[in-house]
Amino acid sequence: MSELRQEAEAIAEQFSDHTDVDPDDVEERLATLVDEYRVPLDEARRSVTNSYLEDAGMERDELGRGGSEEVLVNDIDEDEQWVDLRVKLVDLWEPRSDSISQVGLLGDESGTIKFVAFETSDLPELTEGQSYELSNVVTDEYEGSYSVKLNRTTGITEIDEAIEVGDNADTVEGALVDIQSGSGLIKRCPEDDCTRVLQNGRCSEHGQVEGEFDLRIKGVLDDGETVTEVIFDREATEALTGMTLEEAKDMAMDALDTTVVAEEMGEDVLGRYYRVTGPTFGRYVLVDDMEDPGTVDVETALIEARSI
Repeated sequence: MSELRQEAEAIAEQFSDHTDVDPDDVEERLATLVDEYRVPLDEARRSVTNSYLEDAGMERDELGRGGSEEVLVNDIDEDEQWVDLRVKLVDLWEPRSDSISQVGLLGDESGTIKFVAFETSDLPELTEGQSYELSNVVTDEYEGSYSVKLNRTTGITEIDEAIEVGDNADTVEGALVDIQSGSGLIKRCPEDDCTRVLQNGRCSEHGQVEGEFDLRIKGVLDDGETVTEVIFDREATEALTGMTLEEAKDMAMDALDTTVVAEEMGEDVLGRYYRVTGPTFGRYVLVDDMEDPGTVDVETALIEARSI
């Protein structure tokens, strides 16, 4: 069976409880996008799925996928996959949006992963410290970071099991030698189930939108032997630079230019030595914890490190 046919049958199965979708029709639509218009298969799958959702007047979280595979959280490495999890609720965070009912951290022996449940899904609340079997959750990804979303079709079963939660964090250190493009004051898609960074005001999933401001630093640490790319989210960026989101927005407004924010940040943090800890996704370490031993001369530090 070809990959297109497998995707076509999977899409048809998602709609099987709601409306009749012909796998042959799905395969034809996928083939048109992939073969004629050179659209990547993942994007073609989203586009075709969205078209069927629109035709059926359905929301995405009304869909399910039967026979989801049970996986470990640290094995999740694809976007928009339907999976089953056997996990413990490690931590709950304060939701930043009224549309979110719960957000926090799930874990199993392989590590931890962020989860989000939305108010519209009308699910029972999870309890911190409790273990669960979660069926039919969907994976999400941005910037190489994976999370899972609980939706209307998610099954939640409490289990009487003490699940040991593993540590999937890495610790790296080095001089911060570069701040990459896409750092500083950015805008993200405001849709409830999306946090993608906008490019020229467009979200790759939702098109032209009015974005919401956020802060981040995409940096490069060099310890003299290994170069590691790291991402500081808003909280970590504010701790690193001492600059708040509101201060960054005011600075950009005064200059009529958002790039001044990253430039100002660079003046404060480049040339300092950091030790950071967090999970690795793709080529980036996502910073959860950070130590700052202080200012160093970058060239001297790298020469000394490489001579060891």
